[in-house]
Amino acid sequence: MKKVAVILAGSGVYDGSEINEVVLTLLHIAKNGGAYQCFAPDIEQLHTINHLTGDVMPDKRNVLTEAARIARGDIKSLIDLDVAQFDALIVPGGFGAAKNLCDFAIKGTKANINQDVLNTCKAFAKAKKPAGYMCIAPALIPFIYDNAQLTIGNDVDTAQALSTLGAKHINCAVDDVVIDEANKLVTTPAYMLAQSILDADVGIAKLVTSVLTMN
Repeated sequence: MKKVAVILAGSGVYDGSEINEVVLTLLHIAKNGGAYQCFAPDIEQLHTINHLTGDVMPDKRNVLTEAARIARGDIKSLIDLDVAQFDALIVPGGFGAAKNLCDFAIKGTKANINQDVLNTCKAFAKAKKPAGYMCIAPALIPFIYDNAQLTIGNDVDTAQALSTLGAKHINCAVDDVVIDEANKLVTTPAYMLAQSILDADVGIAKLVTSVLTMN
């Protein structure tokens, strides 16, 4: 049975992990006979968004505490992730990936990545273990891999920013994936392009299957 570490960035598309993407990821890992453990950095999130109105709220929230909502409490601090215990890594999207795991959403090409996130993701890369990133989470990839092939869909400005950071962006439909064989890396647009949960499901299913079957 393949064991997959899943890194979350909070709870909710605008300030954390995209919930549908996380649930579909966990579902497809299980459907493929794999096992998963969720992790998140124990840090304060950038800000809290009212998902009904889109307004910034005064609340200060913790990424790990919020992510625990999606994981039904079965989640660990990212610093407790032992790469040797896992076969693969998957990072769902949602703006938290670009606000909390790194600050790409704020600083673009001047972005920095959380040190614990960087150390963990680089450890999977160094161990040559497969990894999947979806939606906006591929914004993390240029900090982790050199000259990686990836996709965030077809948004021109975001693609250009990632290219400036050293990645090779490939336009990709919502129901497909980009596979970088050399880096054992799989990406899919998910809700960068998805208009429905059915749209998101097809690409996420392919990503999970590709990660789990990659040698």
